[in-house]
Amino acid sequence: MTKEQKNEVIEVLKGKFSQYNNFYVTDTEALSVEQIGKLRRACFDKQVEMKVAKNTLIKKALESLDNEKYAGMYDSLHKVTALMFSENPKDPALIISSFRKASNGEKPVMKAAFINGDVYMGDNQLVTLTKIKTKNELIGEVIGLLQSPAKRVLAALLHHHEQKAEAPAAE
Repeated sequence: MTKEQKNEVIEVLKGKFSQYNNFYVTDTEALSVEQIGKLRRACFDKQVEMKVAKNTLIKKALESLDNEKYAGMYDSLHKVTALMFSENPKDPALIISSFRKASNGEKPVMKAAFINGDVYMGDNQLVTLTKIKTKNELIGEVIGLLQSPAKRVLAALLHHHEQKAEAPAAE
């Protein structure tokens, strides 16, 4: 790979890291070409972008953007690395989990995840990340909580109105 090609890869990666607040660093070593193809299709179906790059180029891209912000990710850059970029913080975790179940395997291994500025290190964090609530899920819960008291007040008013209508008029 020429210096020009390396710089091109670094620029593409910088663009992806800037575009997405969430990305996963995975180890896809020992996966067959067929399995990698299935993993890519699963990512495509969930609007998750998967990129494979050399660890040194990934590190250079991260360092040039914000060395301190991404410092926690550097230890995960070893062996074969595939990056998964996503708007939704839990989609890559769900993809990895379901891929493992379907293939009865332990790959891909999640080496690290960068979720909205927080670093999650190690494959043992995968279950935690599958349970993260998305922004839309949280908004839905808040709306549900806000609607609940109003519904109770309306129900009480309706009940009170019905009772008045049913009561015989005293003469």
